[in-house]
Amino acid sequence: MDTMVFINLPVADLERSKAFYEALGYSINPLFSDDTAACVVVSDSIYVMVLTHAKFAEFTDKPIAAPDTIEVINSLSAASKDEVHRVVDAAVMSGGTEDRQEMDLGFMYQRSFVDPDGHRWEYVWMDPEAMQDGPPAE
Repeated sequence: MDTMVFINLPVADLERSKAFYEALGYSINPLFSDDTAACVVVSDSIYVMVLTHAKFAEFTDKPIAAPDTIEVINSLSAASKDEVHRVVDAAVMSGGTEDRQEMDLGFMYQRSFVDPDGHRWEYVWMDPEAMQDGPPAE
């Protein structure tokens, strides 16, 4: 079995978060969702658990970070530059904010956004040849 990734995120408004991630093209798995949490299906091996602050607090004794801070950058691969644009544009149209200037290194292209709760996401396309051989020599 492949390793599965579960990203757990505290959210202020569960319904808003579900709608936001569905607007990016992801689905909600109702078997692992209730009025305190929702399981966002990104792929067969990547899941984002959006949890109310009260639910998230059940898993930690530490305070939840304020939306204007950053502790982690979530990066996901995209199959093409067009997919990078589709996802980030959908995020911005659905209440997210583009976080930084796009980065185009030729062999790699990236855009990023923060979701309505301040969680940062990067979508990255990398030339398949560069993935195999590493970045081109300068």
